[in-house]
Amino acid sequence: MKIYNYPSKSAEKKIASITNRGLGFKKKDVLSVTRILEDVRKNQDKALIKYTNCFDSPELTIESIKATHEEIDSAAKKVDRSFMNALNRAVRQIESFHKQQLMTSWINTKRPGTFLGQIVNPVDSAGVYVPGGMGGKTPLVSSVLMGVIPARVAGVKHIAMVTPPNRNGEVNPHLLTAAKKVGVDAVYKVGSAWAIAALAYGTETIPKVDIIVGPGNIYVTIAKKIVAGTVGIDMIAGPSEIMVIADSTANPAFVAADLLSQAEHDMLSSAILVTNSKDTAKAVALAVDDQLSVLKRKEIAEKSIARFGAIIVVPDIDAAIELSNRIAPEHLELQIKDPFMYIGQIRNAGAVFLGDYTPEPVGDYIAGPNHVLPTASTARFSSALSVDNFVKKTSLIQYSKTAFKHEAGDIICLAEIEGLDAHVNAVKIRLTHS
Repeated sequence: MKIYNYPSKSAEKKIASITNRGLGFKKKDVLSVTRILEDVRKNQDKALIKYTNCFDSPELTIESIKATHEEIDSAAKKVDRSFMNALNRAVRQIESFHKQQLMTSWINTKRPGTFLGQIVNPVDSAGVYVPGGMGGKTPLVSSVLMGVIPARVAGVKHIAMVTPPNRNGEVNPHLLTAAKKVGVDAVYKVGSAWAIAALAYGTETIPKVDIIVGPGNIYVTIAKKIVAGTVGIDMIAGPSEIMVIADSTANPAFVAADLLSQAEHDMLSSAILVTNSKDTAKAVALAVDDQLSVLKRKEIAEKSIARFGAIIVVPDIDAAIELSNRIAPEHLELQIKDPFMYIGQIRNAGAVFLGDYTPEPVGDYIAGPNHVLPTASTARFSSALSVDNFVKKTSLIQYSKTAFKHEAGDIICLAEIEGLDAHVNAVKIRLTHS
């Protein structure tokens, strides 16, 4: 990894290349996804099975596109005890965390003659997209948990999961077992943009939903962007990111391992070390080279590090925190002597991992907070997937005659400034007829 001193022109140029990689999409990909969405919207199941047969499973039929109870029940027999133990722990801890996010309805009658409040209701239905992962060979179980659990905690009545099948028309048993554990109501063997279209518009087999969540490839991401507004979505997610802030007390091997844990995701992933120690910078650079050589996904991680990785040496930890707030990383690790001293200074980050023994994968799988996080600097204005994504807040307003008369003049004043005569009349007519 290349080392940059900050502030400097070379560091600024590198930072710009990382932050500007953004969420841009090629025009041909947008057009292709738009055609797919329109095809599914018009032709429904016919288009859905056409794309599934073409890209995922040649023999799958529309009759077998929904996983049966027998398939789901038999999946549990194909997974081992260690997986079930890990699954149970993860579900328990993720559920416990998300229950803390529950909001309640409220009323307020402090102003005489008024009744104001807010009703909190879950959406009726949600769709959770779960990537297949190399044709089902690397099932992303954590995506099931992180998408479904907050929806279930929120009280969503119907939760559908979509995931691409393998060539034989099957879904990995680990995914099916996880789906059953967290209470998915229906599992459909469809993926990519056509799965998003089915959830957004509905087909004869797949009912439309109110919100779609979950990560996916570029076609899934584009599809979610296009259907946003027709349905709710969680976010437009980009490539994974990590920033590690480390000082002279950090273990270089730990830091290198954590940088590579994100670099292996994608060639567009970003891994940045920011440190106030030149010795730490040099040691981490060497450790990254050593650990790269034994990674199964070495080629991907190597390209990611070369293009969007950097080691930045800053004057002090305060400067490191300020740089982090500017970049707004998805994952921020503080491997420094006293990380709790700096929590109050952190304004922009998807999730913060404190101390030497809290690597990012802890958050990916089992800690409890959601791992669906804002990327591409969007942590400046957005948050992790949560129970909030699955609820709606409806305002309640009621005035007595006395309270209405007390505030009528101000309402009329503001409506007249805006030139809305009918608004003014709706107030005045009550004053003259009471």
